[in-house]
Amino acid sequence: MIRIILLNLTPLLLILSSTAAMAVTGVNPTGVNVKSTGVTTIFLTVQGAGANEVPVAAFWCGEIDNNKVGDNNVATEDPCRPGTRFGNLAQRNNFVQRSGTGGVSNFTDIMTIPSSVARRARQSAVRGDTNTSAFFYVRQFRDTVTGQESFAVVTCRLAGGGARVPLALTDVRLNFIAPKGQRAVFLVAQGAKSAEFEAKIHYNGTGRLKGRWEVVKPGEPVPRDFDLLPAASLPIEQRGLQRRYTQLNRFEIYLPPTGKVTLPGPDASKIPTDAIGPYQLLLRIESTSDKEGDSNTEAGVVNSGGVAGFAIPPLRYYVGTPDQLAEIEKGLEKEKLTLMLPMEGMELGHAELANFSWVDVQGAEIYRLEVEGDEGVVTSALVKPGVSSYTAPPWIRDQAGSMRWRVTALSSSGRVVAESPWRSLRILDQSE
Repeated sequence: MIRIILLNLTPLLLILSSTAAMAVTGVNPTGVNVKSTGVTTIFLTVQGAGANEVPVAAFWCGEIDNNKVGDNNVATEDPCRPGTRFGNLAQRNNFVQRSGTGGVSNFTDIMTIPSSVARRARQSAVRGDTNTSAFFYVRQFRDTVTGQESFAVVTCRLAGGGARVPLALTDVRLNFIAPKGQRAVFLVAQGAKSAEFEAKIHYNGTGRLKGRWEVVKPGEPVPRDFDLLPAASLPIEQRGLQRRYTQLNRFEIYLPPTGKVTLPGPDASKIPTDAIGPYQLLLRIESTSDKEGDSNTEAGVVNSGGVAGFAIPPLRYYVGTPDQLAEIEKGLEKEKLTLMLPMEGMELGHAELANFSWVDVQGAEIYRLEVEGDEGVVTSALVKPGVSSYTAPPWIRDQAGSMRWRVTALSSSGRVVAESPWRSLRILDQSE
């Protein structure tokens, strides 16, 4: 007699499924020197990310349970000891994204330690709450299929912020060197020479700062936040994908461990003022070799000198005729929402792109652009602060004729912060 034995394969299948859903395998660097006062930014690579893994949270703690952390600095449960958590990573500083080259699958994590966390770590060390002056950064991941969790752990050692800390930008502010001081937008007469400008930079560490100055001219696509990030803040495979604009000049300087530097802009004669409209000056920071900040991706070492946990905001200026500048100046003095282009009654050729621009106001979380024709709404758009312009889709040319437009600044709750008056324009048809 042949006996048929039925085996329960469910446990075996579960084991195989769990094995297939690989968790992160490591993190690099595993330990870093951080500034004991102020902000520190570090480029991290979380290695071997599973296909279904997603970042869940990130936080800092004063002590960890070493029995929960493996040799690869990865734990399968929260390794923080109760009562020692210093704080959570703010959403505005949550720069983590999937990356990978050469067949590896990683997460690039730009860790920004706020000054409040560094202060708590320093106070804890002074009180003797911990055995060392180190604290820990923990990045939590979860597999969306199995629910399995993993925690990548990085040791943060308190240091002075000098040569042994990775070279990172903590604050960058661009401004024109002009008698009227900092303005929302700088006004320049058409064909005239612009004022000189500079960048005031705060940083940690020491090393080479390398990059270039570029200008965005009227009618060109405005840069995205992705385009404004320093190259070292991006995964290696994305660093060549940022949009490029007209280059004004290049620079490469050595930063001593002083924490502050003023970077002069290019000669003012190189700043274009020939075309009427809004311009943007961009500071583009390239990545440089930095031993303290290098990170191993398992497909090679990534250079991260010049990393930052934020996009560098552009410096804006507007070129116009004397009458246009007088009208804009009047609106700026009254702190109203001031429109730029198109000017009142302007005619746009059928082949021209309709680009609308204005000056940002304080308290605005979003801007609403409205364009109306004789038969009602032609187009509308929501634009985030800092962009200050919108290029209408090409099909707006099919609505040739008289129109009007305005911009409304709204708060996060939808309340009207400021509103411009309506301004007329006319789009010519093909026969005109």
